[in-house]
Amino acid sequence: MNITMNFEPYPFEKLNTLLENITPNPNYTPSVLTIGEPQFQTPQFIQDALAQSAPLLRKYPKTSGEETLREAQRTFIQKRFGVTLDNSQIIPTFGTREVLFNFPQYLLFNTKDPLIAYTNPFYQIYEGAAIASRAKSVLLNLDAGNNFTPTIDETVLSECDLVILNFPNNPTSSTLSLQALGEWVKLALKHDFVLLNDECYSEIYTSKAPPSLLEASLDVGNTDFKNILVINSISKRSSAPGLRSGFIAGDAKILEGYMAYRTYIGCASPLPLQSAATAAWLDEEHVERARSIYQENFKLAHEILGVDIPEATFYLWLYVGDALEFTTKLYQEYNVKVLPGEFLARQNSEGQNPGVGYIRIALVEGVTQTKDALQRIKECLNG
Repeated sequence: MNITMNFEPYPFEKLNTLLENITPNPNYTPSVLTIGEPQFQTPQFIQDALAQSAPLLRKYPKTSGEETLREAQRTFIQKRFGVTLDNSQIIPTFGTREVLFNFPQYLLFNTKDPLIAYTNPFYQIYEGAAIASRAKSVLLNLDAGNNFTPTIDETVLSECDLVILNFPNNPTSSTLSLQALGEWVKLALKHDFVLLNDECYSEIYTSKAPPSLLEASLDVGNTDFKNILVINSISKRSSAPGLRSGFIAGDAKILEGYMAYRTYIGCASPLPLQSAATAAWLDEEHVERARSIYQENFKLAHEILGVDIPEATFYLWLYVGDALEFTTKLYQEYNVKVLPGEFLARQNSEGQNPGVGYIRIALVEGVTQTKDALQRIKECLNG
């Protein structure tokens, strides 16, 4: 049998290989700053909603999601972004990873020689989706030269079928303004490609709330969101990645066909998870509390490492020179794990890997643990 889907190992697998023969310094408590998983207790009211709805396990869930969940997600979008959607313009999903993987396969099924563009570095599922869709990839490099925002090349974009943006960005923490997002909407209409923004970090910000691509679409007059889609999730927002609650929203014409496709792939969210997610989407107080912790973590990073405080996400994208060497030394001497940036990126057509020299630090612990880890990183940098 000839297996043709050749997926790259995930960044965390590469990290395990890099560190597998290294014994970390036992004089330090282990600190793992590699994965974007909030290390806080899921708020009690969400846990209670889950427990109280456990009897609903006896029922099959609908692929389209319960109306209570849809309404909660639409309410979130309206309150947060000032965008009013109807049911045809949103689909609840089992998190967003599955959408990012299977939506391109649906969209590009009948496209000859499909082309997907996405930001680089990237969430690796974008690359996996391109492989599974038999699509060629165009890498939109994010580097210091373009202030970690994608450079627009209309010659390339005119050939694209799908463009995936990710702002606020993982891992660089960069954001795009409403005006910049609006320019991308105009390009999607001009060149007739589908534009999807992965907005899973929209609620983790330090001062000004980042805009949504949906807002930008309205701002430039694309009121029916033609060719425009966003995804979002409560994983980061509510410290509840295990609930697997997300949505895809925007162009109703595209979503109508995608909804039919979804009935076949078996990704309906169990009803107790939907009940807990509904409670989470409707509440903002717990999000504000978590956001304040991340803000304190960034203040510590500024004080200890001298870095600028990013506008959004909970990541530091820190230049260290030889990232593989630094990652190894940091683990061996200080028992801190970080992720080399080159594991999160690929060489583009010019042979440039924008992740080389950087590490990603996920500031997902409490303030005390974060301060300790940052001090160890500083010692390693100065060593």
